[in-house]
Amino acid sequence: MAITYQKKLALFRDTVGVEEAEGLLEWFIKNPKSRVDLADCQHLHAANLQVLMAVKPVIAAWPKDANLRVWLESALN
Repeated sequence: MAITYQKKLALFRDTVGVEEAEGLLEWFIKNPKSRVDLADCQHLHAANLQVLMAVKPVIAAWPKDANLRVWLESALN
């Protein structure tokens, strides 16, 4: 899986595809005050971005990839 769920943290790794979006939304519904770690994310499908934009979670770590970080920071801040 490209997303590993911990108690109050979702860890995004590598390529997070469209198939992850529904599970991500369900997890946030059950864990509304959770944070997101994007440090090891290399690609994020737009469906997951939409979930993050709707939920507005605290970002614990931004992507190491500079281009992805700029894109996500502009969308999520």
